[in-house]
Amino acid sequence: MTEFHTVDGLRIAYRHTPGSGPAVVFLPGYMSDMAGSKASAVFAWAASAGRECLLLDYSGCGESGGDFAQGTLSRWRGEVLALIEAKVQAERVVLVGSSMGGWLMVLAGLALGERLHALVGVAAAPDFSDWGFDESQKAVLRRGETIYEDSAYGYDPMPTHAKFWVDAEANRVLGAAIALTCPVRLLHGQEDADVPPEASLRLAATLAAEDVQVTLVKGGDHRLSRESDVALLLHTLETL
Repeated sequence: MTEFHTVDGLRIAYRHTPGSGPAVVFLPGYMSDMAGSKASAVFAWAASAGRECLLLDYSGCGESGGDFAQGTLSRWRGEVLALIEAKVQAERVVLVGSSMGGWLMVLAGLALGERLHALVGVAAAPDFSDWGFDESQKAVLRRGETIYEDSAYGYDPMPTHAKFWVDAEANRVLGAAIALTCPVRLLHGQEDADVPPEASLRLAATLAAEDVQVTLVKGGDHRLSRESDVALLLHTLETL
C-alpha cells in the first residue's frame, strides 16, 4: 500500500515492508517510479523473505507531489536520505539503483557513511549528463532551455530540463576515486542501447572498494527486466 511522507513541503510516495536487515532500498531510473517491474519484484521478494524494503517515487514522478521540471539529483538524493532516516529501521542499508538510480545510489551512499552495507547497480548511469549528450544539446541546456528526445520507454518525447542538467554536472562522480568501500555488484546488459556497458566498468574502476563485481548479461537490454534478468537481480541481493 502506498503511503506518503513530507519532505521539503512535498508529499513523497513510498512503500515499506518491515523485516530483518540490511534493508533494501530501490532507486528508480529517470522518469521512472516504484511501480516498475524490477522495483515490484524486489519488494515482493523482500516481503516474502521477511526482509525490510523501501520503495519511493522521487518528487514529480509517480504518485509523489511536485513538478518534474524542478527535479534534480540533489533534490532526489535529499528525498532518498530523508525517507531512509524516517522509515528504515535497520542499521544497515543496501541501495539498488537502476539507470539514473545507479548514479543516485553513489551520491546517497556517500552520504550514508557507515550505514551503507552494499550497492547493486542495474545498468548504472553515473555522469550521463556528460557522456549522454552531444555538444549541440549541451549548448541548449547551458542556455537554460529544455531539450526533448524520442524515447522507447513511453515518454513522448522525453525532456531534459536545464535545471536538472546543471545540477547533474555539479554531481559528477567519475572524475576521481569514489570513497566507498562496501561490496558493489553491477549488472549490465550487453545490448544496452541507452547506457553502454562501459559505464559500469568505469564506475567499477573508480570505486575505492575492492569487492566489486561487474556482470555483463548476454542479450540483455537497458531495462534488464526479463524473467532471467530479474532472477539474477534477486539472487545478487540474496548473496549480499
